[in-house]
Amino acid sequence: MATSSSRNPNSGSNDVKALVTSYSSRLWNSLLRFLPSSDSILGLYSRRTTGSSSRSLRRRRKLGLPLPLHSNSLESSSVISDASRVYCVLEDILGHVLSSLHDVQKNLQFWQSRAEGTDAQKAYFMLFERGPRAFVDRTFQLVRRHGEGPTMQRLSHSAAVMISENISILMSLQSCLAKFLAQVYVEVEKFGGALSKEPEQSLPLLLVNVNSLFSKLEASISHPPEIYKSDYSLFGDESNSCALLFERLPGIDQERSQWTDTEVRDAINLIYENLQRLDSYLAFIVSRCQKPRNLTLYWLHYTCGAVGLSICSVWLLRHSSLMGSPDIDNWIHEAKESTTVFWKDHVEQPILSIRDELFETFRRRHKGVMELDEVQLTAISLRRMLLAFSEQTKGQKLPVDASDQELLEIVMARYEEELVHPIQNLVKGELVRGLLIQVQKLKLDIETAMLELNQILKANEINFAILAALPAFFLSLALLMLVRTWITQDKGAEGKGRIARLQRRLLVVEVEKRIMQYQTCLDQGQDEDAQCAFGLVLYSLDRLYRAVERHARATGEWLSLRQDIVDLGKPGFATPYKLAVTSRMERVYDCLLPSSKRR
Repeated sequence: MATSSSRNPNSGSNDVKALVTSYSSRLWNSLLRFLPSSDSILGLYSRRTTGSSSRSLRRRRKLGLPLPLHSNSLESSSVISDASRVYCVLEDILGHVLSSLHDVQKNLQFWQSRAEGTDAQKAYFMLFERGPRAFVDRTFQLVRRHGEGPTMQRLSHSAAVMISENISILMSLQSCLAKFLAQVYVEVEKFGGALSKEPEQSLPLLLVNVNSLFSKLEASISHPPEIYKSDYSLFGDESNSCALLFERLPGIDQERSQWTDTEVRDAINLIYENLQRLDSYLAFIVSRCQKPRNLTLYWLHYTCGAVGLSICSVWLLRHSSLMGSPDIDNWIHEAKESTTVFWKDHVEQPILSIRDELFETFRRRHKGVMELDEVQLTAISLRRMLLAFSEQTKGQKLPVDASDQELLEIVMARYEEELVHPIQNLVKGELVRGLLIQVQKLKLDIETAMLELNQILKANEINFAILAALPAFFLSLALLMLVRTWITQDKGAEGKGRIARLQRRLLVVEVEKRIMQYQTCLDQGQDEDAQCAFGLVLYSLDRLYRAVERHARATGEWLSLRQDIVDLGKPGFATPYKLAVTSRMERVYDCLLPSSKRR
């Protein structure tokens, strides 16, 4: 030992560092157990989904894209009960696969949007958008590896690896489910006509083919073994047995043309059991690649909001009557008074003014007539004064129809003569009388101007009242818009607003693009890719079907639009016809028109 110590003098310090690192890691791991983890939440969600899938398996889904069956497939049939059960089974298969595709698509879009972000955005996601536990864990790792290289580069690289793995798994799931959906749809479309003509021979063959499709799906789905491992041991031994394994039809002569009722029921139950296994498997796989919840993504914002709310609550408590402070009572009293004053000045008084102006017109018109009579009396008095002064000055009788302007010229001419000797004419002449006539003329001008000004003010009383009510009007309008936005908010493509209408048009574009992709795969001889593209066409058509149904029923164009959507899903129709249908849908149907071109 002495020899080894002499050969390696730093071995003691290295042992101490390793011991400190080991204990610090254990301490951090013990602290991390008390923080919620998105992975643990997803694992628990997977178990709950797996356990509840069997209970909700036979629950009918909301009607979407219909099965490609003829209208008389279930009529006039001697085995109508078996046919109805098979029809329900096919609907359940279609509904579950479409629902699973929708979940995969939502998560795939999230990770693809994260993959398009910059390195800084990826690092921010790894540090701040994966929950408090991931934040503490990453922070501890960054502190430990402070001198090992650029921190931002390591975080962005880890995020890129995780995002690429999730995208790869989800795209593989999407491809397998789309192929399975396309195969089921084609099988149903193939036997649609035979179900109405020869149901006894068609039903067993259809059940056999559908069960064989589950075997093909099992062979096509493959994931690396690491995805079945659980970091937190929530699944126990079940985490190693999550691979997808379907049951086969046991002990039934599949070549026989007619089956007994028991054999049909066993085949249907087997399909439901396989569908349950598929749901359980997808729930587990999708939970491993699921996007974080909003609570996990914005936990930092919620935490800051909670801290701010706590500080605000403490501040309010300090100013409340519970702590002996009258501040809040005083603020409430002042706010009440301010509201009352605002209500009187900007709501009550303007409304009363408008009411008085609208409903008391006759009284105000009568008062205006009285004021006009006073002005007319002043004008008549002035004319008599002008006429008398002019006749005395001229020494002759003037005509009655002489204008006021002529009479006023005579008065002003005599007034100018009188001003030559103002002191003498003030006592003996007509100077005083001329001044009085001018005072009367000034009085008439002032009364006329006041009458016109009064008429202008009365004519604008409604405008003044409306101006006074504008603050309350704008405030009410803002509150009304907020309430309307909250009530009639867009709920995806099924909403009523402009954004929902745009999303419906984008769904039509998505259908058109996938139809062209399907035709391209067929032209290049890529049968597997063509089946995947056709399954995605069916998925897009189902989303479009659900989005436009309520709006098209309201406008009365649902029957025609529904038939167009069904035609787009038929594999036997030519691609040029389908593209012509999509073009017509964008131009004709009201629920798919742009907002600016609506009728």
